[in-house]
Amino acid sequence: MGIYNPKSLKAEEFINDDEIRQTIAYAEANKHNIELINKIIEKARPKKTEKGCTCQGLSHREASVLLACDIPEMTKKIYEAAEEIKLSFYGNRIVIFAPLYLSNYCVNGCVYCPYHLKNKRIPRRKLTQEEVKAEVIALQDMGHKRLAIESGEDPVNNPIEYILDCIKTIYSVHHKNGDIRRVNVNIAATTVENYRKLKEAGIGTYILFQETYHKQSYERLHPTGPKHNYAYHTEAMDRAMDGGIDDVGLGVLFGLELYKYEFAGLIMHAEHLEAVHGVGPHTISVPRIKRADDIDPSAFDNGIDDETFAKIVACIRLAVPYTGMIISTRESEEMRSRLLRLGISQVSGGSRTSVGGYTEEKRPHDTEQFDVSDQRSLDEVVCWLMENGHIPSFCTACYREGRTGDRFMALCKNGQILNCCHPNALMTLSEYLEDYASEKTKKVGYSIINKELKRIPTDKVREIAVKNILDIKKSNRRDFRF
Repeated sequence: MGIYNPKSLKAEEFINDDEIRQTIAYAEANKHNIELINKIIEKARPKKTEKGCTCQGLSHREASVLLACDIPEMTKKIYEAAEEIKLSFYGNRIVIFAPLYLSNYCVNGCVYCPYHLKNKRIPRRKLTQEEVKAEVIALQDMGHKRLAIESGEDPVNNPIEYILDCIKTIYSVHHKNGDIRRVNVNIAATTVENYRKLKEAGIGTYILFQETYHKQSYERLHPTGPKHNYAYHTEAMDRAMDGGIDDVGLGVLFGLELYKYEFAGLIMHAEHLEAVHGVGPHTISVPRIKRADDIDPSAFDNGIDDETFAKIVACIRLAVPYTGMIISTRESEEMRSRLLRLGISQVSGGSRTSVGGYTEEKRPHDTEQFDVSDQRSLDEVVCWLMENGHIPSFCTACYREGRTGDRFMALCKNGQILNCCHPNALMTLSEYLEDYASEKTKKVGYSIINKELKRIPTDKVREIAVKNILDIKKSNRRDFRF
């Protein structure tokens, strides 16, 4: 099994089973140690400095102690600390994106995904480049600027060349005032050479869910196909970074394995990336298994309730304070509302999880990867966010200004969010309000913009943001950014 070593490039050493089990045992032994728990929470809290705020984060063992703690007043303190960290580094901004499914052809046998090879009930479909263009126009007509492309693993139907062609097509579509300014990619683990090609194609973040860090469970859940190789899959982020991609996104599918094991593995993976590459994950996603075509989530006996799920999100926020956190439309409006306060910084809106779904008038279900719990339109999601005090952000400036990887983390750690990300969010929200919003959303939006402009600390930045927003309202000029 090897010895635990976060700097190792071997999966079973940086995600070490013995270390995870010892961590869970340590957490169980200390879950009522109030002195230790208070000390860990205090360590995690933001500390004011001359430049703004700083956070130490937590080790996987410290964070696991908090997750194991079942003392109500301590849980309340954990939630308060998570909210404090979220507001300190991300403010009330919520980044908006949508998934775009390119193909559901897949050669893997993943038992929790309806795209698995043996499923003969689901119609197989792969978008042509003209269909990709039509989907992008439909997404632009909603107001989206940021996509996450999704595809099954199939070297014949979905080779890397197909993915690259789709990225090129997406970036080429300029419809009315619409542009997709950032394409994140969620495709199967691949080679350094292919990651280099993705980087050259101008992708944003490379996202790959581990599904489960428990090796034996991983191999059982992926009985056939290239995804069966646990080490190759788990070591993918190292290859991506070797290929020049410095923004990577982690995630597990909660419900496949015991959540305390997954939580420790997830934080250990983040620690590994920091130890080896000098920068942790750009994002962490927290999906829970959901019903799909021939998938019944009750067949998996590790499901987690809402309270446990909320605590997982809060403890991740304490452990990796500078990492973005993503929640999808797998979760309900009520659950998403709660998790936004505890650490989530990105949400999808108006999502369709089927191939070609955005050009269909009615939501198709026959090729969906999972049931969508939050089926509201993007405009409804944007309005809801603002009515709850959040700023919907369509900003992609950092990616296009080269502020990725450790450069983005430096921006976050130096407390410059209010002088950079905050005005960018307000300007891109103004674009959305002018080009796509309903009258109700527009009214709510400009009310919050006028209030939030006053929070920009630097006079010059505030003056420029005000001028740019006036230009957006009076003309077709778009894409202002700091």
